[in-house]
Amino acid sequence: MKKIILIEDESSVVSFIKKGLQELGYEISVAFDGNTGIKLVGDNDFDLIILDIMLPDINGLEVCKEIRKKNKTVPILFLTALDSSENIVLGLESGGDDYLVKPFKFIELVARIKSLLRRSSHNNGTDSSEADNENIYHFSDLTVNDYTKKVTRAGTEVSLTSTEYKLLLYFLNNPEKVISRAEILEAVWGVNYELGTNVVDVYVNYLRKKLDYQEDDKLIHTVIGMGYVLKKS
Repeated sequence: MKKIILIEDESSVVSFIKKGLQELGYEISVAFDGNTGIKLVGDNDFDLIILDIMLPDINGLEVCKEIRKKNKTVPILFLTALDSSENIVLGLESGGDDYLVKPFKFIELVARIKSLLRRSSHNNGTDSSEADNENIYHFSDLTVNDYTKKVTRAGTEVSLTSTEYKLLLYFLNNPEKVISRAEILEAVWGVNYELGTNVVDVYVNYLRKKLDYQEDDKLIHTVIGMGYVLKKS
């Protein structure tokens, strides 16, 4: 049974989400404020975190940053009533993996949860017997070990969120190929987002900042009107 923690202060939202997810077989814990959420996440092993941005003590962005100091892999889904691009970007920059704008349909919440859990399972489920050369990716001076999930650029380790990691793997499996935003959405997020969303651009920019920091050889390039490509400069 997958364990999910919901960090949310609106009792009506908590009741709605908790009841629906329990009926689907998930084990749900609840924290009504950020500090309690941080403590529960530190003391327990959760498969996924649902985190509201507007909380009564410290906001969800700060909660996410605190959680990420100790746990970089647990999927975090933000709930927000703030649907501006700026607020969404702030949420993802703080370490979130996905976001859902209130009000939302329960079926959409479930789709996001399943997608995040699939990604997390994929990223953590490699058997040790498979830890061979097939798990190692090399491109330019970039190396990715898909067994240990270790990423290095020019010998320096790069820390990625689970979504950034999956995005990078998708690029590595399609080197030199121009990939459209729609293809990236389908492959990395696994659900049908509105094509107008900028989540792909946001995450590509995060990845660029981490991979290309102080590097002259840029790896991820924009192809105007078409998408992105992983190639050497």
